[in-house]
Amino acid sequence: MERPLRIAVIGDYREDATAHRANAPALELAGTATGHLVVGIWNATDSLEREVGPRLSSFDAIWCVPAGPYANMDGALASIRYARERGVPFLGTCAGFQHAVIEYARNVMGISAADHEETHPGSENNVISLLTCALVEKSETIELKDGSRIREIYGVPEIFEQYHCNYGLNPKYRARLEAAGMRMTAEGVGGEARAMELDHHPFFMGTLFQPERAGLAGRAHPLICAFVKAAAEARTRKGAGDANLNVSFDLSSRRPRESPQASP
Repeated sequence: MERPLRIAVIGDYREDATAHRANAPALELAGTATGHLVVGIWNATDSLEREVGPRLSSFDAIWCVPAGPYANMDGALASIRYARERGVPFLGTCAGFQHAVIEYARNVMGISAADHEETHPGSENNVISLLTCALVEKSETIELKDGSRIREIYGVPEIFEQYHCNYGLNPKYRARLEAAGMRMTAEGVGGEARAMELDHHPFFMGTLFQPERAGLAGRAHPLICAFVKAAAEARTRKGAGDANLNVSFDLSSRRPRESPQASP
């Protein structure tokens, strides 16, 4: 029997968070749809700040979930950086999207003080800021960019998705992020960024909307199915002998390079 794919779920579980209750059924449905056994294992953010390598090395993929602010922002950022630098499939939804942007701004773009308006209001370096129109328990039509992975996954130019958030990408940083290799691949009705991806990573995607909510409606979501497939492919690569390789990324050429894995 196939060993279940192990998904590290990064977040601080709350029963009152709809997206948290949706996570397990969303993964189960995606597993059934793709022919894989899948188990999501919660990792509290305060457990990751100093021991991210030992805690996450056995997982096939990493999902940073909604419901910020996290108990330990540095722990969440460490897990995102681990996924990005090690080539581990990554999905960030809602707060996960927001913190993936912060991690990239800090560690790739060199904006060391990059932050989140929810936790540091008034900062001049908030790459995540208050949305012009709140999206708490709202849905909208979203346009997917031609040539993007998310467009390929959905197979349609427009989608309709649910949110529960007040914060998103600060538009004044969008051009700088895209110039540094983080592509915004979905937009709301006013042209605001709603999803991002890294082109030269096996699977690194984030959405401001919450696709996991489909799990509560009994539907396998295409984005989560693609994430599960990426986790299975990552396990296959490890089995083929890539377990001792650390995939890092040279942002000057935006091409992956392989180097010996450093000790965590």
